Amino acid sequence: MSTRIRRGSATGKALILAALLTVAVPGAAYAKTVDVTVSTPGATMGPATPFTGVTSHADCPDGLVSGGGADQAIGNDEMSNGNHVMGMVPSADGATEYTDTPGVVGADPTHWMAFGGSGSRSSEAFSTTPYAICLRSNLIGHTQVVMNKANGPTTGLSSKLVTATCPAGTVLLGGGARTTPASVGSLKPIAGFPTFNDAEHHFGSIAAGEGERDPDSWTAVGGIGGGRGADNMTYAYALCSTDDIDLKHVSTTVHFTEVSGPNTASTGQTATAGCSREEGQLVSGGAAISGGNVTTTDFSKATSGGPHLNGSFPSDAAGNPVGDGGANPSYWTAATHSGGSPSPGSYSDVWALCLDVRHGHKR
Repeated sequence: MSTRIRRGSATGKALILAALLTVAVPGAAYAKTVDVTVSTPGATMGPATPFTGVTSHADCPDGLVSGGGADQAIGNDEMSNGNHVMGMVPSADGATEYTDTPGVVGADPTHWMAFGGSGSRSSEAFSTTPYAICLRSNLIGHTQVVMNKANGPTTGLSSKLVTATCPAGTVLLGGGARTTPASVGSLKPIAGFPTFNDAEHHFGSIAAGEGERDPDSWTAVGGIGGGRGADNMTYAYALCSTDDIDLKHVSTTVHFTEVSGPNTASTGQTATAGCSREEGQLVSGGAAISGGNVTTTDFSKATSGGPHLNGSFPSDAAGNPVGDGGANPSYWTAATHSGGSPSPGSYSDVWALCLDVRHGHKR
């Protein structure tokens, strides 16, 4: 009996102490958290024939998709000139896309789709690897997808810019880009990046720059080489929180890197940007191959028709993709390629979007 009384007393004292600590340190028992895990199933082979596409998907069994990407394996010969990213988008089930009426098109997606395409050249070495960023946060419990689309680009050596904007009172967590159809071999998304729906950023035409806070939109740019197609489409996707969160406790910061190249035919380039732990957790990223100065002037396409994206994915500081199950990555890498022709004046751009739920930001 006396032993049971002493154990009961110890338990009671522990409960009282825990209660006192909760009172003494307001919010300690309800700390705001954010964690992400990378999900990837590995490579899906293809496309192995010209002017076709291949689809693969990564899934979040625990958590919501906040962003995602793709990585194209291009082989080691000149056939690699034809392989390019065709799309990186959120999905409700890993098999279907949001392509109907623009606006809020989905809620709480847990899948990410990646599309690879081939031009006039293809190889059995081509493959597409999808990456989903799976978000878990006790402050952000639900997400929504906003889609916008436009016809184009339809004429050779042109581009089409489309911007999707989060509803008021929500937070941009990531985004995606897509072009269709794959049968137009030189058609591909050449950019997907965070931005702002305001006059300073020309309502999405100028990308968010280094250190900018709380972007509210995602822009996708479709580019085309010598091909044409009246039915070509470009889609932009913004992944947003819902409006039931306290914006005083949520802030995002953009980190951006731009490097020169690739400028010569059949060559590639990479660029990497990252989040520091003090600024928050990486929740998504963007990539582009451009004519440069994308954070100070309207987005411009590289002058050649061949430049394209071969990847946009979570990585380490050296640009190596993060494997399946990787926890809380800090970096995002863009992989670009010139195609089969010289591409003077091309630049490779990458964005990392960092989410902080500890300090917030005055809006």
